[in-house]
This record gives sequence, C-alpha cells and structure tokens, in this order.
Amino acid sequence: MSELRLRRLGNSPLQVPPLTFGGNVFGWTVDEKTTFTLLDALVEKGLFFIDTADVYSRWVAGNQGGESETLIGKWLKRSGKRDRIILATKVGMDLGDGKTGLAAKYIEQAVNASLQRLQTDCIDLYQAHRDDPQTPLEETLSAFDNLIKAGKIRVTGASNYSGTRLEAALQVSAENHLARYETLQPEYNLYDRADYEQDLEPVVQRHGLGVINYYALASGFLSGKYRSKADATKSQRGAGVVEKYVNARGLRILEALDTVALAHRASPAQIALAWQIARDSISAPIVSATSLAQIDELVNAAQLTLSKAEIALLAEASA
Repeated sequence: MSELRLRRLGNSPLQVPPLTFGGNVFGWTVDEKTTFTLLDALVEKGLFFIDTADVYSRWVAGNQGGESETLIGKWLKRSGKRDRIILATKVGMDLGDGKTGLAAKYIEQAVNASLQRLQTDCIDLYQAHRDDPQTPLEETLSAFDNLIKAGKIRVTGASNYSGTRLEAALQVSAENHLARYETLQPEYNLYDRADYEQDLEPVVQRHGLGVINYYALASGFLSGKYRSKADATKSQRGAGVVEKYVNARGLRILEALDTVALAHRASPAQIALAWQIARDSISAPIVSATSLAQIDELVNAAQLTLSKAEIALLAEASA
C-alpha cells in the first residue's frame, strides 16, 4: 500500500492525509473496545488526522458531552501514540449549565477540560465550533492566540461561519497581530454545494485556508444506500436522508457516481470522496467508519485519482 500524500492545512505547520476521521462515532455508535481498534488501524493505515469536539456525543441518551474526547484520551494513554496523530477538537456548542459560546473566559475553561479528557498537554487544531455573534471577534481570537502562546494548542480554526464573518475574523487577526483561523470546517458534498462554493470558497482561496468539510457523504446518501422512499427504514437517520436527498437531482448524482464507480471498480462513496479531494480548495473531507472494512474503503478512496472528464461529469450531474 502506497503512503498517502500529505496536505498542508492553511499556512500552519500541520501536514495531514487527504481524509479526516470524524470522531463523533466514538461513544455513540462505537464502544470503547472498537474505538481503540479503529484508532490503531487509522494510525497504521496513514489516516492519522482525528477530529472530535467537546460536545460529542451529548445527543445520545445518558451522555453529557465529552464522551468522544474521553475515549480518545484513554486510547492515547494506553497506546502511547500521541506523536503519531494530528488531533483536532472544537469548542462553542452548548454543553448545558451555561457552557457555550466563544467568550475568552469560557474558552480557557473549555480547553482545559478538553485537555484533561484527551489526556494530552497540547491540541494540534482547536476550532470554534460555531460563530458566536454575542462575543467580539477580537476577544475570541485573542483567547485562541493566548492558548497558542501558552502551548496548549498549535493552530486554530473555524467551523460553521458565514463568508462575511470568516472574512471579518481574518481581518481582526491581521489588524491586531493575532493568530488567525487557518482552517474552515463547513458542510460540503456533491449534493450540498451552493453555500460553500458561493459564500465560503472565495474567502478560503483568497486567504489560503485549509478546509476539512463535514457531511462529506451527505449523511450516507452518497454511498448509494438510499435510492427510494422504501429505503427510509435502512437506518435511524434514513427517513431524513430520503426526504432531503431522494429526488430527481439526488438520483441524477447517484447515477453519475455509479458510472464512475464502475470504471474504477470502486463504491459510490469512494468516488464521492475522491471528487471532493480533487477540488483545489478542499484539504481533507471528514468521514467516519465503524468497522475495519470501512477504514480500508476510506484508504482506497484517498488513493483514487479521477480524470478531468469524470470530475466534470459529477460536477454537471450535481449542478
């Protein structure tokens, strides 16, 4: 197996593989034992960029948030592989009891809690999970800048910002000589293209940011698993996926994916990821797996090269 080519995230020193592993599954659909197995396999196969958040997986009954970070921390302690992964987490979503937002005092409190759960002394990429219009950008960015100076984080990034607010944040950093957001984490896939391409991509390209997009497989739709209303029962989220994506445009995208997948002896999911990896402004789409077989599939997706004609065919089908 050839080594995956690394990509630089923005102007940061971080070099990452062309896919990011989404740690939202840890403590949700994946138990402790499987978490450890998956993390070992990810490192071994070169997919060593792991993204999580303090809020994962608060939505599960009985969870309070921090479960994913806690499991990663246990694995780090047990495996001794901290220096073999690039570790990303996020702050700002509502954890209850007033723990939310991007005020400086809260960021300091939240990063210490994340470091404790992760059982490490430094986070490689610490991201604002969503914009906080109630807190001045200068306050938030100063807080991240201070964390870099204190050695608690290496790089900072943003998630779920609009193009206007991202541009404003980058301007505040430049004017005040503060560390800037080097990465953006937006929603982006073959179906959900417009918001990113029209609003965010111009800002990203103007400033040379790295992009690690989420919902890269459109909640599983781009795997080809959901093709009719009857497929709504295939998973817990099936009804929502079918309602949003199973329409004329969605089926046209699946047809194009099937065509390209056949030529590469690959799956539609692998082709959907390869199309994103081939886009100049995308660094490493975020994708999850719950089994070793799925990780092998991700590795193969990261090594696929699509022709210009295939990229154009998919772009046209999803336009």
